[in-house]
Amino acid sequence: MHCNGDVLRTQQDCKFQNAPGGRGLHLKGSCNRFVIVLPSAFRDYTSEKVEEDTPPDTGPEGGERLMGWRKGIQGHCNSCYLDATLFCMFAFSSVLDTILLRPQDKNDSDSYSTTRDLLRTEIVNPLRKNGYVCATKVMALRKILEVEGRSSGFTSEEKDPEEFLHQLFQVLKVDPLFKIRSSGKEPHGCIFYQIFMERKQSVSVPSVQQLLEWSLVTSDLKFTEAPSCLIIQMPRNGKNFKMFTTILPTLELDITDLLEDTPRECCICQTLALVECRDCYEDLNITPGGIKQYCMICSKQVHCHRGRRNHEPQTLQLPEELLGQMGFHRVVPRQTMQLFAVLCIETSHYVAFTKHGPCDGDWSFFDSMADREGGQNGFNIPQVTSCPEVAEYLNMNPQELQALDLKSMPSCARRLLCDAYMCLYHSPTLSLYK
Repeated sequence: MHCNGDVLRTQQDCKFQNAPGGRGLHLKGSCNRFVIVLPSAFRDYTSEKVEEDTPPDTGPEGGERLMGWRKGIQGHCNSCYLDATLFCMFAFSSVLDTILLRPQDKNDSDSYSTTRDLLRTEIVNPLRKNGYVCATKVMALRKILEVEGRSSGFTSEEKDPEEFLHQLFQVLKVDPLFKIRSSGKEPHGCIFYQIFMERKQSVSVPSVQQLLEWSLVTSDLKFTEAPSCLIIQMPRNGKNFKMFTTILPTLELDITDLLEDTPRECCICQTLALVECRDCYEDLNITPGGIKQYCMICSKQVHCHRGRRNHEPQTLQLPEELLGQMGFHRVVPRQTMQLFAVLCIETSHYVAFTKHGPCDGDWSFFDSMADREGGQNGFNIPQVTSCPEVAEYLNMNPQELQALDLKSMPSCARRLLCDAYMCLYHSPTLSLYK
């Protein structure tokens, strides 16, 4: 196989080491050794192995360390889907670090520790400490995913991020990030949630909050518990189809009303809600937007209207200790998650936007193939740039965005709003102990 660099295969035993001359890596599997050799021009663009666990630095120095040319993850041979996804997952957030740290157990294959250590010491730690990972290290991971996952094309073909996530979680035997349940059915574990819905003709610029609510309510789904990490795939199909021209990534996602067995407020009087009405959700005459849940008194009043008498409110699942507290007047705590990265695709190229610090304007843009040196037989140069201008647009509401001319926006803001493919959220509090 040739892809501006060769992947050679020889019989050998299991380990992982640098190839001679800094040109590649020996990646030994249980029955084969794969020598990944890339063009000699890569020699000056190698990255160092970092053994010590390196948490992400979300302070000023962390952002500066990853800014500039030859920063981020170097792309090679259709790897942008994987480069951008890894950058989103690990560059400035530790919410998925459990993937890197689980000890090997008796049920794991011989290749488990090799794969985990490759991801941790050759990709994530160097990215966080030195701000750069060369393509040879990523190619080694791609080869493992191809062989261990028994799926072709990971070393040469253009894939989708969801294919990479499925393969990575399968090879490393990672538990699902969350579980969802349809009423009366067994919960289903998920790595990410893909939004399915019919087009809302009255909405031109939806927010991720609206899309998630629409999708879960109309599908009668709830999260079984608050996740520490939530990856949401937008209603689009790769580069071929987009349901909405523009989508606003919600900065703070409120999932309180999307959790089962959790106290919720009546949307009218703010006392404890006991029922939810999916039919009312579509009724624009009742407080547009938001899920419609009521206490019993407000539910009776709302459904006295002749246009709503055929509605079928559903009883909410609540902790038993709350059911006897009819005088419940406490403020229900909100379960929220913070946006920390957005994976985007324009035509057939994936890029990433990441939040690298606590301030509103701490946003960066990553492209693993921002420039190229040496033509067809050369190599790509990755780049990470600061893009504080996107904060202004992320803080707008959908109505304000709809009134703007997309062509007048800065290019980074336009790409973020028009090309969003996956939005990644984390709960800083839950991440501490999950």
